[in-house]
Amino acid sequence: MRSFLLILLSLLFIFPCSAQMTSDSLATKSKFKVGELIMPLSLIGTGTLGFVEPIKNSRYEVRDYLESWRGNHRTTIDDYLQYVPLISIYGFSLLGAESKHNYIDRTLELATAYIALGTIVNGIKYTVRTPRPDGSANNSFPSGHTATTFMGAELVRIEYGNDSPWLAVGAYTIATTVGVLRVYNNRHWFTDVFAGAGAGVGILSARIGYWLLPYTKRMIHRITGCDLFVCPSASSSELALNAVIRF
Repeated sequence: MRSFLLILLSLLFIFPCSAQMTSDSLATKSKFKVGELIMPLSLIGTGTLGFVEPIKNSRYEVRDYLESWRGNHRTTIDDYLQYVPLISIYGFSLLGAESKHNYIDRTLELATAYIALGTIVNGIKYTVRTPRPDGSANNSFPSGHTATTFMGAELVRIEYGNDSPWLAVGAYTIATTVGVLRVYNNRHWFTDVFAGAGAGVGILSARIGYWLLPYTKRMIHRITGCDLFVCPSASSSELALNAVIRF
């Protein structure tokens, strides 16, 4: 998580000007709606049921069943698969899909979402200190891998869902797979993942990034004092990044 955040911050320093920040775009208000909090907060709340009976006891039953079925087999693919939806936020537009925001706006959106994700996930993990099912640490709740991949899936839905809903379906399918693998690998209780804690935090973080985008754009514009439009492009023989700066 830390390395990916560093990459995002590096992109912001490489392109230290806000994208297409005309007076109209800077005046754009946040699209925050209270109703959009219901689903992610409900998912997080459902995940907390893992701390009360009989759900708490059922966690051990699920763990023991999976252990007897799985044996010693493990996989590390979830460590890499969690980032696929995040990469897709940029990759789909390179393949021709139309996104809601341009490259720099998506980077600002993703960076803000990642900061929110890290704050929420680590704040809960090191406050609640739930033991992992394999006993390796006391930071099981919520699942950071699941939160990361669901954050990416929700951003894909925000950026591409209106015009290409199947891209969002694919991203959410990958996110669900990561959650399954976290439980399969005995790294998380099913309530950390399936009951919604990790998924809820990820979706909430993505929406925070989206809601705050107009304000982060204004903040970057005030710091840099210039406008930048960046457009990546690709062909069979090359990759290119086109930029126009207006002072």
